Amino acid sequence: MHISLNGKRAIVSGSTAGIGLAIAIGLAEAGAEVVLNGRTQARVDQALKQVRERVPAARIIGVAADLGTAEGARRLFDLVPQTDILVNNLGIFEPKGFFEISDEEWQRFFDVNVLSAVRLSRHYAQGMKERDWGRVLFLSSESALQIPTEMIHYGTTKTALLAVSRGLAETLAGTGVTVNAVLPGPTRSEGVGDFFAEMARAQGVSTAELEAGFIAEHRPSSIIQRLATVEEVANLVVYLASRQASATTGAAMRVDGGVVRSIA
Repeated sequence: MHISLNGKRAIVSGSTAGIGLAIAIGLAEAGAEVVLNGRTQARVDQALKQVRERVPAARIIGVAADLGTAEGARRLFDLVPQTDILVNNLGIFEPKGFFEISDEEWQRFFDVNVLSAVRLSRHYAQGMKERDWGRVLFLSSESALQIPTEMIHYGTTKTALLAVSRGLAETLAGTGVTVNAVLPGPTRSEGVGDFFAEMARAQGVSTAELEAGFIAEHRPSSIIQRLATVEEVANLVVYLASRQASATTGAAMRVDGGVVRSIA
């Protein structure tokens, strides 16, 4: 199967590093024009450079905007009024005990992880419906199904994305627009990598040892018994963004290494 996204434009929110950057590179490799996004111009410029190094012929632009705010979303809408593919990747996480999570932190997690995706989907999916073709993707998590006690606020926002994704898919029933959620498992993204590296230094062990211990203790149901790579997650997203994925919609697609113990 050859995936070609020539002639299609894709927006990837939060795409200056990690899974988002890998998705942007994958979409560019498939021929899409890709809009990268980050909160600062410096981060966006660095991401654009990284994409060009991997895909010299890439058609890419960057938009610096904090999409966790209504103002940031409006800036993106003004600069990029429409798109064919929307990947709602922007998200934050932070391990913290339930009793230590303040109202303000709950609100911040919803603003960034949920409302950013709601605003972007509300704006761009209407144009997709009018043109009768489009792809809307939400980056959820296996934590949406197995809420981690060490960050309940994060897991709750990822569950919310599953509800938004399924509801929007049904809203667009009978059109050429598909809507799906992608559920990565533990993934060696920039943020996760930095977090593990810091913990490894504090404990006096290697990052590899810490990662192995994390899987054994916190995700023992993992079948691959390791962290996934950002490229492995991006591969599924690129497929779901393709013309070939036209019969897949309203789905929660796992790329979790088998962490979720379910056959459905």
